[in-house]
Parts: sequence; structure tokens; C-alpha cells
Amino acid sequence: MRIPESCAQCLYSRQLKRMPDEAYLAEVRALIDGRGENDTSPLLVYRFNQAFARRFGLSGSYAQVKRRYNDLVLSMEGRIRARIEAADDPVAAALAFARVGNYIDYGAMDAVEEDTFLSLFDQAALREEEKEVYAHFLAACEKGKRFLLIADNCGEIVLDKLLLEQVRRRFPGLAFQALVRGGEVLNDATVQDAEYVGLGGAAEILSNGAAIAGTVYEMMPEPARHALDQADVILAKGQGNYESLSGQGRSIFFAFLCKCDLFIRRFGVPPLTGMLVEERGAAV
Repeated sequence: MRIPESCAQCLYSRQLKRMPDEAYLAEVRALIDGRGENDTSPLLVYRFNQAFARRFGLSGSYAQVKRRYNDLVLSMEGRIRARIEAADDPVAAALAFARVGNYIDYGAMDAVEEDTFLSLFDQAALREEEKEVYAHFLAACEKGKRFLLIADNCGEIVLDKLLLEQVRRRFPGLAFQALVRGGEVLNDATVQDAEYVGLGGAAEILSNGAAIAGTVYEMMPEPARHALDQADVILAKGQGNYESLSGQGRSIFFAFLCKCDLFIRRFGVPPLTGMLVEERGAAV
């Protein structure tokens, strides 16, 4: 997904708030102005973080935030599972709940409010205009053998686990893998976070090889590339994964909340609207 000027300005403004140092901001501006045609926001932020670490050392840890939201959603796990299993279509319900977890995003949100997060569960459902994409998702699971979840944030990964449970129950022939971040970046999930919430019991956990809030094929280790190349069904969570994976010629289902102006305008929906989007590769 190419970076429009409005997005570039937002990226710069966030770095200005992070560290109003003239030399650092000059480097940030040079990275933005020199961006390639196919560069994405997650890749630019990765480069910003490298520049920041060179100048100032590692930035603040999100370990407490990650543990807080993992523990919060783990404490809700039994209740949410019961609601899913009581639904007419447990897979659809689990998908809608897993999408709610995408709210917990310290990269796209100016503030993450626990009350707002909890309130989103009350209205969690697939919208009528998403039903066709959902039918395609089920059909892909029916005929596929390998399912790859590309995860996003902590807290959200607990809900992803519940989704994988339901998909496995309906499609027992699928083998499941989950791709997480290869290093600490904001509140995104790493291998350690995934194991902490028990996601490893639902899928084989793989690292994307870098502390980047997206999925960049060229930066991935061979096991992760193989998983992406061989997956019959790919479900990518979050805006960062959409930005870095869309338009790459792959068949992917994306699930996220629209949390910034770029996505709100792109999809023509109100803020925090849940999206289930299908992108079909050339071979489909």
C-alpha cells in the first residue's frame, strides 16, 4: 500500500511528538522524502526506530501494556468462548470478536481506552456487506490444507486463539500456523507473548524475523516465507498487515478496525468500523 502525503505527514507528526530533536527529525524527513514507490508505513516506522535507537538507545518498553491487555482478555476468555459457542454461527462470532481485539493498537491510536475496548464487544458482528467475503473465507477453509494467521497486537491474540479454535472445530483437516513479530515493537505480539496466552496450543508459532509492525516478505526468515507461500488460507489481522501485504498478488483475507483517517476514507466507514476484506491473487 503506497504512502500518500497525508499519511507521510501523520508519520512525521508522531515522530515529532516522540522526540523533538532537530537532527533526528531531519533524518526522519529524509527517510519520508526518500521513500520508495512500494514502501509502506510499517517499513518506514521500522527505519525510524532504527534511527532512534542509533541516536538515543532503545525506546520505552511496552511490556507492561502488553501484559495488561493479555491478562485482561485472558480474564474474559471463558465468557467470550461461551458467547461464541452459543452463537448460531460460532466461526462468524469468533471472527467478529477477534476483530474487536484490533482496537488495542498503540501505533494507530492516539489513546487506547479500556472502556471503549470493552464496549466494542456489545456490537461485534459481521456486517451484511461482509457476508459474501465470509462465505469465500469458509469455502477456502473447506478446500484448504494450511491456514496461516498473521497476528497483530497483544490482547487481540487471545481472541485470535478463540477464532482458531472454532475454525479448527469446523474444519478439522486444516493445519494451523501463526506469524508474529520478530522483535519488540509497540504492543505487537511476539513469540513470547503468543506462548504466554496459549496461542501455541492452537497453532504453530512463527516469527516474522524483525521488529516491524507489519509483514515484509524480503525481511522474513525462510520458515516464515515458506508458511506464507504454502498457506491455502491467509488471515491477516490489523492495519499494519494490510498496509504491508495488500497489492502483493496474494490471496489474503484481512480483518481489522478502521482506526485512522487513511483507512476511514479508503473504506468510507465511521471510525472503529470492523472490516473483513478479501484480496484475490492472480492465480485465483
